[in-house]
Amino acid sequence: MRLIAAFLRMIRLPNLIFIALTQVLFYECIIRAILDPLHISPAIGRISLIFLILASVFIAAAGYIINDYFDINIDQVNKPTQNVVDAVVSRRWAMLWHMIISGAGVLFSLYVFLRTGFWFIPLANLFCVFILFVYSLSLKRKLLSGNILISLLTAWVIMILFLVEVKFTSNQVPPEGMDASHKIIRLGLLYSAFAFIITLIREAIKDIEDIEGDRKYGCKTMPIVWGINASKIYVAVWLVVLLALVIISQVYVSQFSWWWPNLYSTVFIIVPLGYIFLKLFPASTPQQFHKLSSLSKLIMLTGILSMIFFRFYL
Repeated sequence: MRLIAAFLRMIRLPNLIFIALTQVLFYECIIRAILDPLHISPAIGRISLIFLILASVFIAAAGYIINDYFDINIDQVNKPTQNVVDAVVSRRWAMLWHMIISGAGVLFSLYVFLRTGFWFIPLANLFCVFILFVYSLSLKRKLLSGNILISLLTAWVIMILFLVEVKFTSNQVPPEGMDASHKIIRLGLLYSAFAFIITLIREAIKDIEDIEGDRKYGCKTMPIVWGINASKIYVAVWLVVLLALVIISQVYVSQFSWWWPNLYSTVFIIVPLGYIFLKLFPASTPQQFHKLSSLSKLIMLTGILSMIFFRFYL
């Protein structure tokens, strides 16, 4: 049981569930909500969707494993009680699991290609495996590059679905196919941008939280290179950008009397973002930054859950 618990902690099971939930909600509450009334079948059927989700989850799990593999020394400083690799799972087994799980993720992607003909899905996911390895090996220790990469990969969880759907739906009989394609593009870009920005915010806060271990092992993260105060300003700017994005979206949907979605986003997205902004500059301890990082992760969840409203309003 101890080994199983350690393995589940190593692959970040709650994060994997979040990835699967994101793709299911975007498919069911946005893509199908737009296409079903037009009697247009989605490019990816539900069986293919399952294998696409499995590919995303397995590749992400492999990424978490290789990240822990290369971060053993840093984690001994930043989170000594949470180490799994070397403490419970040997380095050799961690590397083996990384290879098996990432390989399975690519195979699931190939199966989706065989069912749908979308050749770029396995190529894109193979690239994700490679770039996650490079990230864990070196990029995460460099200024901004690691943060931007992880934010892009987070957004990719949504983008891979809407890019496939747009390519397919735009070829349907106009104008219905084109109108549906435009709606999917707008909502896909909105949620991808949300995921990208909130991840940038969270990664920067985590860098501040982990500054001691990162500095000890020669990392060049933002708070080490720019300083903590400059890093806080960077986070604050992105918080303002994200708040503006959410508020503009609220103003736009108000013309359709979408009052319940507006109330939801105010309570569960805008207010928590404002709280992070207010608590960011007074924060000074790793514990305080950890709370802000955890709250940003919760905001990502509430933001993604807002897709449910589109099932009833589109």
